[in-house]
Amino acid sequence: MLGWALLMLLSGRPVSALTHAELQAVAADGTSTWVDDFPFTIRGVVLNEPGEMLDTAYDSEATAAGTFGGQYQIFIQATDEADRGGTALWMAQNYEALFWVPVGNDYGAEWTQEVARVSIATNGRAFRKGDWIEVTVRQASFFNGKRNISEGHSIAPEFNFDLQVVKANAGLPQVEALTLPDLVAADGSAIFDSTRQTGGEHWQGMRVRLDGIRLADTNGWGQSDWTNRICTATDDTGRSLPLRMPLTDLGSPPATSDWFSVVGILNQEGGNTNGYELFVQEIGPVLQVESTDTGSALIQFSADYEGFVLEASDDLVSPTWSEVDVTPVQVIMLEDDTGGSNRVYRLRKVD
Repeated sequence: MLGWALLMLLSGRPVSALTHAELQAVAADGTSTWVDDFPFTIRGVVLNEPGEMLDTAYDSEATAAGTFGGQYQIFIQATDEADRGGTALWMAQNYEALFWVPVGNDYGAEWTQEVARVSIATNGRAFRKGDWIEVTVRQASFFNGKRNISEGHSIAPEFNFDLQVVKANAGLPQVEALTLPDLVAADGSAIFDSTRQTGGEHWQGMRVRLDGIRLADTNGWGQSDWTNRICTATDDTGRSLPLRMPLTDLGSPPATSDWFSVVGILNQEGGNTNGYELFVQEIGPVLQVESTDTGSALIQFSADYEGFVLEASDDLVSPTWSEVDVTPVQVIMLEDDTGGSNRVYRLRKVD
């Protein structure tokens, strides 16, 4: 890694420290308002392992096939109380897969060493989730509503970004809990706020927990290709949001009747003022409801439910929710024989 003084000497100019809020600032149309000014440094906590999002392995067929091959992506979230937001770091084996990138920007077999360069610290220890790091940035690309730290689609060393540990194993940030009405308007459109005080921009690039959802479909569950790894989450208001599934194994998907929460990274992929989605890292808590032979309901849920209450409604069309008399702790199994066959249940985060 280049030291601060050496980097200033080689670049011929001071290296500024940038916040995530500054880098991700947008105009009313969702386009970036940050003016390119390289190099700069930015600090944050690592939210994911690279292999959770994309396959980093060298692909010997990428050049001939005209594909990216191996790809690397992590998100880092602001750690300074005066800052807010998060930023993705991305690079690929074969930038020539983009038709406008000139020949000579394919790492080939050297990709393995390039991944190691941004995966292993100077002491031989791998960067991991929960590390606080500082990134020296020489290129940043704007795409679909957010700035990504990148190599500018070039393999030239002068465009590399470098990582340095500030504090190892500092821990992941506390999740911020939200529900679909925080992200999606009643008409189904994305809530976009260029001031970043509300809507998707407020949580973009951050570790969040999305409560009160169930799966409308499981189409992307267990898929490997990025474009195919989409499931749709919905809530009891009819709002929906794409869930981008990880490469890690989450086990079997919840049933489409199960209400649950997900923890992950709020991302923006589909447009300058929309396209928000949640990259899933953890599933839970899952609420399971089964009928018994006597016609009562057997309700089971596990994981940390602190701050949740169990509610029920006997009207499927226009539900009016009332609290079920139980205090969930870690594992609860409740037999409820007070309602009819139409009774439905949910877990609600207490305001």
